[in-house]
Amino acid sequence: MKHCYVLLSILLLLSQLAAAQISLDTVARPSPITLYGYIDGYYGYDFPHPDNTSRPGFFYSHNRQNEFTVNQALIGLRYDDGNIRGALGLQTGTYPEANYAAEPTLLRSIYEAYAGFRPLRKTWLDIGVFGAHVGFESAISKDNWTVTHSLAAEGSPYYEAGARFTYEASDKLTLTALALNGWQNIRDNNRAKSVGTQVQWRPTEKLLFNYSTIFGNEQPQDSVRRFRYFHDFYVTYTATSRLQALLWFDIGKQEKRRPNTKDDTWHTTAAIVRYQLAPQWFVAARGEYYYARNGVVVRDLGPTPNEPDYFVRGGSLNFDYRPNKHVLARLEGKILNARNPIFANTDGAFRHTYGNLTSTIALSF
Repeated sequence: MKHCYVLLSILLLLSQLAAAQISLDTVARPSPITLYGYIDGYYGYDFPHPDNTSRPGFFYSHNRQNEFTVNQALIGLRYDDGNIRGALGLQTGTYPEANYAAEPTLLRSIYEAYAGFRPLRKTWLDIGVFGAHVGFESAISKDNWTVTHSLAAEGSPYYEAGARFTYEASDKLTLTALALNGWQNIRDNNRAKSVGTQVQWRPTEKLLFNYSTIFGNEQPQDSVRRFRYFHDFYVTYTATSRLQALLWFDIGKQEKRRPNTKDDTWHTTAAIVRYQLAPQWFVAARGEYYYARNGVVVRDLGPTPNEPDYFVRGGSLNFDYRPNKHVLARLEGKILNARNPIFANTDGAFRHTYGNLTSTIALSF
């Protein structure tokens, strides 16, 4: 824990220097240094209501119930003068506690830490830790259309470590290539590297297409090599100033463990519609499903052929109240149904159906 205090002290010192720089540069030019912060406090309640405070193990965000707690508290600095950029963000909360559990203790507090520059006029080269290039939803819940994350987001990386090369082909098209330590790994677990790509195309202001990939061996160093192939597609459409829609589809495959068995495959879909009821009020509805042969990725990175399949579908309804640009209060109800009984009941048995309510208040600057 003392390492976190040291990092926080360094970041606070840097923020003071940034504030001084901002005051000096205000008259001359906008400062390239930005201080940002975010805190997401929440309370959730599950149905059925288990005796413990943990939600199902495939939830990493807002993963506690019947407990007032913090999903993510984040403070950071970013620098961007148009030719050089970098960031350092530190975090704590139940989200990093759950999602970074496999990382060394000191690295769990890192939300982002990277440095980059423009080797050519329309390109960026960054090295370090940054948000994942796959999926529509980020780890910061306030930036997503719903309180809780989609099953697709919970079953794919939120962060990654490596080198990222971005080419801004035009105002409408951005191309990215990545060399990564692996599938959501800061510390490399097998000395192999993964590669990734991303294409973002915005043909109009209302329409955005995204296609991302990851390819690599994601098994631990002492395990048999099994390559994983992952494709992420989503499209967003802004129909009007008040109505938005999202369609999201992911598909992946991991090589089989033994001859004469099938490859482990998974696929997932989510559809979200978001509508602005009034200047400060929003509502969003989501439908989704997730299928994974032998529970690959969701329950086990290297499952055996006799493990049960994972198949969950459901929906949610989300209400947002934004009194000003810094505060967001949210309430969401969710219902999920699984083919196999995987949700713990109060009597220790397992059920096919699960529901929850989650309320949050997020503050950002």
